Amino acid sequence: MTDAGLDVEHLTIRYGGHVAVNDLTLSAPLGRITGLIGPNGAGKTTTFDACSGFVRPTAGTVRLYGSDVSRAGPAVRARRGLGRTFQRMELAESLSVAENVAVGREAGMAGENPLRHLRATRPEWAEVRRIVDEVLELCGLAEVAERQVGDLSTGQRRLVELARALAGRFRCILLDEPSSGLDVKETDYFGGILRSLAERGLGILIVEHDMALVMSVCDYLYVLDFGTLVFEGTPAEVKSSPVVRAAYLGSEELLEEAEMQRQDAEQAVAKHWADGASDV
Repeated sequence: MTDAGLDVEHLTIRYGGHVAVNDLTLSAPLGRITGLIGPNGAGKTTTFDACSGFVRPTAGTVRLYGSDVSRAGPAVRARRGLGRTFQRMELAESLSVAENVAVGREAGMAGENPLRHLRATRPEWAEVRRIVDEVLELCGLAEVAERQVGDLSTGQRRLVELARALAGRFRCILLDEPSSGLDVKETDYFGGILRSLAERGLGILIVEHDMALVMSVCDYLYVLDFGTLVFEGTPAEVKSSPVVRAAYLGSEELLEEAEMQRQDAEQAVAKHWADGASDV
């Protein structure tokens, strides 16, 4: 049974005369991996910006754990338990893996008072170290904890970014293209970690172009096209939907596929009558 996490209701975002997101409603409950997919320019990142507070919606409501946060800024939403990663990784290249991950927890502890970074108590530092060790183990980064982030592979750096978000103790996380730059093996490993996080009760909303990853880890999918929700359902339902194929392939390709199916059907009927005539 899933619990309330992030809920978007009738979200609309306009930039002048351009409608980037049109009347979108979606839910990303705790304990579930929810996917938000669609072609380039469909409005996925804009939706993420609205969910995390970087963009003020023209209309609609964003709820976090049942509370309306539509007018709250990114820092407020983060303190209430909403984390996010970005398409472009923002890591401190000269710091170690452990130091980068620690920043995630320290930022959460500091809250609105950054000076707490400079005068944290001994128990608070011990808590940071405990959480960092726990998250590094969870993400398979314990063996590289003391290495500089700039020396790591792209796959390892993606895991550092995820670990830093987890260290913030967020209950719901938005992942924007987290598999970008990963090879097949790294993507499979990353997907396994996401599944384990969902099993621990974390709510995950993911924007991703790697359809193999999406179909293997997501429990439910929302499909955007030109800012409008065109389909929602399980991965199996999405995969078999002609509406989704049209959004991804384009109308010409879909029409060609339909024409081929029509021709195959005509040939099957012709063969049936030919076989019947020969039996007479």
